[in-house]
Amino acid sequence: MTKEYGPQKAVSDVSFEAKKGEVLGFLGPNGAGKSTTMKILTCFIPQTAGKAEVCGFDVEADPLEVRRRIGYLPEHNPLYKDMYVREYLGFVARLHKVPNVERRVGEMVELTGLGREQHKLIGSLSKGYRQRVGLAQAMLHDPEVLILDEPTSGLDPNQLVEIRSVIKQLGREKTVIFSTHIMQEVTALCDRVLIINKGKIVANDSIEHLQNRSGGGELVVTVEFQQSVAASKLQQIRHVKRTAQLGGNRWQIIADSNHDIRADVFRFSVDNQLTLLEMHKEVVSVEDVFTQLTK
Repeated sequence: MTKEYGPQKAVSDVSFEAKKGEVLGFLGPNGAGKSTTMKILTCFIPQTAGKAEVCGFDVEADPLEVRRRIGYLPEHNPLYKDMYVREYLGFVARLHKVPNVERRVGEMVELTGLGREQHKLIGSLSKGYRQRVGLAQAMLHDPEVLILDEPTSGLDPNQLVEIRSVIKQLGREKTVIFSTHIMQEVTALCDRVLIINKGKIVANDSIEHLQNRSGGGELVVTVEFQQSVAASKLQQIRHVKRTAQLGGNRWQIIADSNHDIRADVFRFSVDNQLTLLEMHKEVVSVEDVFTQLTK
């Protein structure tokens, strides 16, 4: 699908699929088109061209059916600040015609950790607790699809752990699409990552595949021996392309990415009576992948 604002293409020929039982991380720099895409999928704005479906329903032809199946937490969480937490959640539940409103509201209060705050005015809550209220309202009607735009914004470290656990749990039985700028969340939560830049999809893959693809086709192992060893000896290890001394007896050993040489390095140290103090495989971080694809 495509979304144009005059001569500017906010989203340009974007195409992807999100599946049930999957947490899809939707990443991109500010202004890349993430929120625009989410607003189209949630029927807030129409696309200029192309087609989008949620659970088989077209966002233009059947917007009410789409909305029934989506729980949405927008980036700027719009709440009625003069309502009490439990009052507001009950109001939203009745809009969705949720049966057993009080029971369902109680379940959401417990799930999102709002127990101590449930009788407070929303306007008196901290930003983190307002995010929890927004997440609770998104899940009230038990939607098949959850679209969360920066869902952990403003949460403290303890709250982050709790909300991540909730999102991970929901991802086992629903389709979850969420955007974030916190790369640790991507690593902790996502089954697949979608990266958008300047309105175009630049990556759509698992984190592991993206990291391997961005590693330059090489595997890097960092080792430290107790004894000194010559570079010429290390280069005798199978599949080693080159080595680099990091200082003292610490080395980087570089091999082709098709070969994990750690077992060979271990055997080399045993055969040459070397004491191996450290060995780990260097991994391209999600931040590095993101920077490479969006710079």
